[in-house]
Amino acid sequence: MNKKTIIWCSAAVGALALLASWQVGVAQPAAPVAPGPAAARPAADPNAAPPIPGQNLAGMHVYIRAGLKTHGVGYHDYPQFLADWSKILTEHGAVVDGSYHAPFAQELANTDVILLFKGDAGYMSAREKADLEAFVKRGGGIVVVHDSLCGPDPAYMAGLVGAGKKHGETNFTNEAKVAYTIVDKANPIMKGMSDFTLDDESFYSMTWAPSSAVHVLATVVTDKTPASVRTGHVGEVVPQIWTYEHTLAGGKPARAFVWMQGHTYANMINPNVQPMLLRGIAWAGKHPVDELVDYKPPVVAPRARPNPAG
Repeated sequence: MNKKTIIWCSAAVGALALLASWQVGVAQPAAPVAPGPAAARPAADPNAAPPIPGQNLAGMHVYIRAGLKTHGVGYHDYPQFLADWSKILTEHGAVVDGSYHAPFAQELANTDVILLFKGDAGYMSAREKADLEAFVKRGGGIVVVHDSLCGPDPAYMAGLVGAGKKHGETNFTNEAKVAYTIVDKANPIMKGMSDFTLDDESFYSMTWAPSSAVHVLATVVTDKTPASVRTGHVGEVVPQIWTYEHTLAGGKPARAFVWMQGHTYANMINPNVQPMLLRGIAWAGKHPVDELVDYKPPVVAPRARPNPAG
């Protein structure tokens, strides 16, 4: 390497050093970062279930307590009720859970209403009673369908839902004419309803809550059947639809709504029954009584189809 080459290389190195020293003193553009601090963007739970399409996450929470199928075809179809009404309630804006077992405390933590359709649901363990009572003391609502209030201690059930039916006693009409007289047509649960008749069972000889908290919505004249003739209750006027408002010791005010029919499962889609049940559920949960009946799901715009030409 000759002397000129050495001088040229030295000059180049010096120029690079000068340029580097100049860049250190000049503010450089910051590297792009995601908006917001990292602590404000929690990582999504990879195990969280995706939302149910069409479910109203802001709706009232209903827990359906069902049972296994009993009786003949078309009667006491508790599993079908769980399947059908979980869909009906979801379509009407509720958030639904349910099972064939008595709900545990953690399952009731965010529940507004327990919807009972299970034969002899009055049979409960000490744990089941404690969890149910804690739910009611928080102000939780109960809706009873048919023989769900039947059990060994009708007075206990009466304290929760207004009346109880003793298991093992003949206190029903078998299949009969159930002709309702609506005694409170102004009640919002019975909105737009007039007297109507079902082929079903009606009940008598029930144990009632010892208070005026039972508000009768509809009564039935006990039809003439072999059972009602044998027990001497033909022609007796008995409440079959009612509401019950009460407060357990140390708790908040709570509500129950009761419809004593449902022996014949086809009656669940009766045009009088379904809106009445929806209103009764909303009322028991202390929500606007027409919330479920009037719910309109949000309109979802259809997805644009891909353009094959594009």
